[in-house]
Amino acid sequence: MASTTESMTQSASPHEAAQETIRALVRRARAAQKRYGTYDQEALDEVVAAAGWAIMEPARNRALAQIAVRDTGLGNVADKVEKNHRKTLGLLRDLRGAISTGVIAEYPERGLVEIARPVGVVAAVVPSTNPGATPANNVINALKCGNAIVLSPSPKGYSTCRMLVDYIHGELDRVGAPADLVQLLPSPVTKALSQALMAQADLVVVTGSQANVRAGYSSGTPALGVGAGNVAVIVDDTADCEAAAAKIMRSKVFDNATSCSSENSVIVHDKVYTRTLDALIREGGALLTPAERAALQSAMFPDGKLSPAVTAQSVARICEIAGLTRPELKNARCLLVEESGAGKDHPFSGEKLSPVLTVYRAATFEHAFETMRAIYDYMGDGHSCGIHTSDALHVDRLGREMTVCRVIVNQAHAIANGGSFDNGLPFSLSMGCGTWGGNGFSENLNYRHFMNITRIVRPIPPREPTVEEVFGEYWAKHKIKN
Repeated sequence: MASTTESMTQSASPHEAAQETIRALVRRARAAQKRYGTYDQEALDEVVAAAGWAIMEPARNRALAQIAVRDTGLGNVADKVEKNHRKTLGLLRDLRGAISTGVIAEYPERGLVEIARPVGVVAAVVPSTNPGATPANNVINALKCGNAIVLSPSPKGYSTCRMLVDYIHGELDRVGAPADLVQLLPSPVTKALSQALMAQADLVVVTGSQANVRAGYSSGTPALGVGAGNVAVIVDDTADCEAAAAKIMRSKVFDNATSCSSENSVIVHDKVYTRTLDALIREGGALLTPAERAALQSAMFPDGKLSPAVTAQSVARICEIAGLTRPELKNARCLLVEESGAGKDHPFSGEKLSPVLTVYRAATFEHAFETMRAIYDYMGDGHSCGIHTSDALHVDRLGREMTVCRVIVNQAHAIANGGSFDNGLPFSLSMGCGTWGGNGFSENLNYRHFMNITRIVRPIPPREPTVEEVFGEYWAKHKIKN
């Protein structure tokens, strides 16, 4: 005999059925979180370690990478294994010793005490490009702060998420934590289910398409969404061209360019253009002829929009789709396309999510700067840019004037931008793009975004200044009589 809930779900409209399904998931999540919210820091950190080991255990990591490539058709197994390992290990390093419950700061001179509190139930919408590493990152951050989390994966990434959650449940059971702290939407994941989850959760975290980000922002629930990527990097006339080419190529081809932090365009100073281009070719790049460029553009951007058929595919597969037969192309690591303009009439100036790199030639640094500005006016504003240089003034100018939240200097962009063991950014797979990218935050998403902070406020001796103390210099400068 069917339960009352099942009977209601069977007779309800799709919208009502989705609402009821989510109510049941969230009810279980809240019950688990209520118990979990009493854990002290040591107990929270044990659960974090459990969730981390769920993806980092080598056999599980490889199984997750294999099923991700098999079912999404995106990226490659070896790089996903590395990504799952490196991103999780880096995150766990960041979280070691971090206080995420109870008193996190005291300011006696100001009479303030800050106390970390859970946000409750987190809804995490995760993309098909990283169906293992991204949900693991979200789960670990949520658990660090005493929350429950429900994942809404893409249809192609569902099997990977399902396997990951099963692994996590096994580790939660090992440490005696409630399994309902980490849940997954039932298959098939529909728009109605995802929208209902976002509406009923306490916090929404969205990584992936801008359509999903907009849905998160319009859900009525506080949301953390990320902006569109379209990374451009400058190689100026002071750069170590060979080192720059090696770093750019390593970053560009990693996991078939699934990362939003992968370089899409490189803008090279005229004085080092030939040297840099030759170095990129030695690193495995292949420069297209004008005819080959036209054929690739037709295949990659039918109707002016990036085709999913080429997303995160190998160079050999992209050549097959575009009808490119030259042996040097099929055997290349990356296809190089020369460009001079930016905007919708120049689709290669946009994000490509594939091992295709657009190359610009700039007469001066000012020309390179303006080219980068034009690229971000078209796509990717707020995300990040890079530069290979030994000129500190060029770095400073990008930091002060380019509308990006991260300027990556002399590094492989996709490796560095989401946190690296040799830079100070927190490890993350979700990069806030600030108001330039339509986001409410400009940092790499990290555990502090998954907590509320309560402030205890005690009285202190008054610190009220006189009007003369505040305005004295202003009055004197402008000869104002008071």
